[in-house]
Amino acid sequence: MPAGVSWGQYIRFFVAAMLSMAAGSQAVHMYYKPLKDLDVYISRELEQEKSLKSDKQS
Repeated sequence: MPAGVSWGQYIRFFVAAMLSMAAGSQAVHMYYKPLKDLDVYISRELEQEKSLKSDKQS
């Protein structure tokens, strides 16, 4: 094992790291709401792409 730790210690650390990562990402999504306007962003990008395609065909 890396750094001479046992499998048990390695697995405990791995589980703790995964849980803290999941909790951190959940906190970001609860407070900052990065996906709140995703549908608006997608609609805007689709309209822009449609506009570019129609300009190329003209």
